Amino acid sequence: MDYLKTVIPSQLVADRGSNLVVINPGSANIRIGLAPQDAPLNIPHCIARYTNQRPKFNLQDQMLNSQVTTAQHMEREKAYDTIASLLKIPFLDEEVANNSFPRKIGRADGYNPQSGRSVAFQWANVYEQDAGSSLALGTSKSKGITGESVEKHEGTGAEEIYSGNHKFRGHIFGEEALRISPTEPYCLSRPIRRGHFNISQHYPLQQVLEDMHAIWDWILIEKLHIPHSERNMYSAVLVLPETFDNREIKEMLSIALRDLRFSSAVVHQEGLAAVFGNGLSTACIVNMGAQVTSVVCIEDGVALPNTEKTLPFGGEDISRCLLWTQRHHQTWPQIRTDMLTKPIDLLMLNRLKESYCGIKEGELDAVAVVHSYEDGMPAGSHKTRLTALNVPPMGLFYPTLLIPDIYPPPPRSWFHDYENMLEDTLHMEYSRRPDMSDGLFPGISVGYPMWESYPIFSSKPKKEEKVGLAEAITSSILSTGRIDLQRKLFCSIQLIGGVALTAGVIPAVEERVLHAIPPNEAIDTVEVLQSRTNPTFVPWKGGAILGILDFGRDAWIYREDWIHNGIHFRSGRKYKDSYYLQAQATCYINS
Repeated sequence: MDYLKTVIPSQLVADRGSNLVVINPGSANIRIGLAPQDAPLNIPHCIARYTNQRPKFNLQDQMLNSQVTTAQHMEREKAYDTIASLLKIPFLDEEVANNSFPRKIGRADGYNPQSGRSVAFQWANVYEQDAGSSLALGTSKSKGITGESVEKHEGTGAEEIYSGNHKFRGHIFGEEALRISPTEPYCLSRPIRRGHFNISQHYPLQQVLEDMHAIWDWILIEKLHIPHSERNMYSAVLVLPETFDNREIKEMLSIALRDLRFSSAVVHQEGLAAVFGNGLSTACIVNMGAQVTSVVCIEDGVALPNTEKTLPFGGEDISRCLLWTQRHHQTWPQIRTDMLTKPIDLLMLNRLKESYCGIKEGELDAVAVVHSYEDGMPAGSHKTRLTALNVPPMGLFYPTLLIPDIYPPPPRSWFHDYENMLEDTLHMEYSRRPDMSDGLFPGISVGYPMWESYPIFSSKPKKEEKVGLAEAITSSILSTGRIDLQRKLFCSIQLIGGVALTAGVIPAVEERVLHAIPPNEAIDTVEVLQSRTNPTFVPWKGGAILGILDFGRDAWIYREDWIHNGIHFRSGRKYKDSYYLQAQATCYINS
């Protein structure tokens, strides 16, 4: 048996994993890589396009963001004081009034950084490296990725793409797109926002899809070195968050199969993949991403749809709260920091948060270097003492501290008249519906066998919860209705996503969830399980394992079927091998 545990995984990886690309898209980042890799690439999910439109917006969806109201300010300050009482630190205004020592804030250009977290980000180079390279793409190596030129996009013309003797790059992707100066003629787009396609009157569906296709294609060619000519030798595993609606799932399948030209693809639910990624079978999965936090319970390898909870906040909101806290305490330098119109400031604040924020009792301060990014100027360094660094992460439990004025959920009206992709999943046979409305893919009826006999995803928008994380976890687990399962789930909480790396978050979740359980419930133990790998990559790893172990490929959708014929599942193509797959996954993890 020990021999099998050692040999089977390597055989599986060699036989099945080398041609599997696992794609786990999120609101802020996309995790993508080949299944045998230990960890995926983690790339900001964005694209900046050259534009000559006037007036120029730095962000495609810039007009959707709102101003903080007076009531929201009051709620935020009230939440701060509640948190301060719990953490045994001074209240918001008490600390400012009674500060017994001056906060020195000085420009420190000569400061010698002791670690990488003190190194400033650099402005992106927006010009072509080679005068003969493609207009549409970032470098001469990127020819042919999107198959389109910049002239196809509104407000862009080849006659105006030159600046003196230099030529602007048509597209810039990933972190480099976030480091473009606001003075440059580019507009940044994020195809996904708050767990949904970022569709609005400013950002139409077709452009969202084009941008998503361009980003994924660029990664496949430039980072994974899979050209179009070899794409039909690869299959895609889409690990998708629970927040997505049916049409969104369908469109991403179309990008993978029709546009990116994978030979086949399969969809796995992010929460379910996370269970397999850590070799578990039953757990309460808490996914704390950049813009959305979601909760779902998994029992014996099957997601329980009634337990899904979506909270409209994440790591970027904690970063914004960090900035607000420091400004309130007058520790932030007198510089123009704007996470919205200068995404490079978001990169800096995210790094400060990851380096210094944590959850612990008592005052938590740190000396840090803050950078200022002024238009067209090298980054300036400012050494300062940041304070109350344990307050922003507590916004997970007191969300009124995290005001969602930036990136509110996109409008959802475009879903209301669309067919339910999964409405036929209860039938034994799947046939094409002649009465389907015209759309991108008329006449296609799709069943998803990996979700047993009920639709996990509703065709209507998910309801977002207006509660804190502890209440959401407690409500999710208690909704299962069985005391034996509830006790098991309360002792099997799994934290995933980038925010799960926050220092002290595990004991904080255990304490706050135990406190949130109603006294009439016969439950007295809460435990968060340690992740076996980086919690940011657990769902991606689970998707890789599921893709490798799914020998029969019964749940896979093939390119030709998807484009030309629709999907006709035979009876019995349900995902009934959860126990077998889970055992295989455990064997794979433990080898």
